[in-house]
Amino acid sequence: MKSKKISMHFKREEFLCACNRCDFDTADVELVTVLEDLRAHFTRIYGHCTVYISGPNRCKFQNDRTPGAVEGSYHMKAKAADIKVWMSTPVGKAQVYPDEVADYLEETYPETYGIGRYHGRTHIDVREEKARWDAREKKG
Repeated sequence: MKSKKISMHFKREEFLCACNRCDFDTADVELVTVLEDLRAHFTRIYGHCTVYISGPNRCKFQNDRTPGAVEGSYHMKAKAADIKVWMSTPVGKAQVYPDEVADYLEETYPETYGIGRYHGRTHIDVREEKARWDAREKKG
């Protein structure tokens, strides 16, 4: 099966629900645009970068199985992704700090979208209103 590109750097299969029961692989155009912008920004800073979608779409079954998922999640609407940004280095790949990714998104889209900070990843969704959260455990 040939992979279908939906933008310059993303394939439909990257958005496929992880349940192994459905074929939910839709990708919201606005979300893909934000992800392409994010990739271009970090490529300008660090050279070649890749945006890896670690949390794609979810059907209801998958959302119910996902720890911490909320009812009505934007992942269920094809409008959200949990992401990691990787840069190429002389010795391999290195992850761009998720705080740096979240900071860029918050500065670029100050009045819209949902941006969440998690350990090792960043959440972005293209809701109309602004939402921000930090789901990392506080120490101390």
